[in-house]
Amino acid sequence: MKLHALWESALATEYKCRFCPICSGFGCINEMPGMGGVRNNENFILNCSGWKNIPSGPYKADSFSVRLAPMTGAVENIGYPDERQFYFDLISGCKKAGIKLSIGDGTPDSKLKWGIEAVKSADTTAAVFIKPYSNKKICERFEWAEEIAECCGIDIDSYNIATMRNSVQLEKKDRAALMELKNFFSRKNIPFAIKGIFTQSDIELAKEIKPDIAFVSNHGGRVETDSGSTAEFFRKNYRALLSSCGQLWVDGGIRSKADCEKAGSYGACEVLIGRPFASAVCRKKSFAVL
Repeated sequence: MKLHALWESALATEYKCRFCPICSGFGCINEMPGMGGVRNNENFILNCSGWKNIPSGPYKADSFSVRLAPMTGAVENIGYPDERQFYFDLISGCKKAGIKLSIGDGTPDSKLKWGIEAVKSADTTAAVFIKPYSNKKICERFEWAEEIAECCGIDIDSYNIATMRNSVQLEKKDRAALMELKNFFSRKNIPFAIKGIFTQSDIELAKEIKPDIAFVSNHGGRVETDSGSTAEFFRKNYRALLSSCGQLWVDGGIRSKADCEKAGSYGACEVLIGRPFASAVCRKKSFAVL
């Protein structure tokens, strides 16, 4: 009865999460806006299976921490009833659970501002990820978040979101643009991250830029990029990336302690999780109205 009531409540609030027993990409195929991804959820599904299929790596498996992945678009993608409240509910819940935090940005600007406000309200800090706008706009947006920022990353793979790229003039970042940003954050004494590393050209960029943090991600399978899982990409390229950065982060399909340990065994010091935390907040909200 409880599960039935939960499902009825979720339908009533129009959550786009299907509350699958295991979040593995089969319940929300092509649902965008929604929790799904492009190409029949191809990379979303591969991400989730990939960690099960790769062998363990050479590093100590428990040398990692877990962090919330940056997420915005709670109303359109998750069906949450209130965009601002989503950030407060998600961030406060993760903090209580001892999970490190991230926030992202989007359009309109209120999405980033509400994320900053929620982190401040929780009296903590977060990794801040900004879309690849012009460098001037990136620096301006970082200044909004500087007080709560542990590090700042440029979400280079979100350039591949065609609707956003065209509506807010996202840029495909080259070496010169990223070096300019790295120098800006260095002067601020803020670690600089490149997020969305998933192609050979991304690896070459990381080798040239040598960011403080190299973040392997295919945006949860939500953007047009190479086919494959972050797990397999990580396994093939961790050595090249570790030689080019201070820290190595990864997300995409991480669902269990064993998945986290696999990532840690290839040198990841942080693993980031998105959809399961969003789903947990929706479940909690559903139970609250029963």
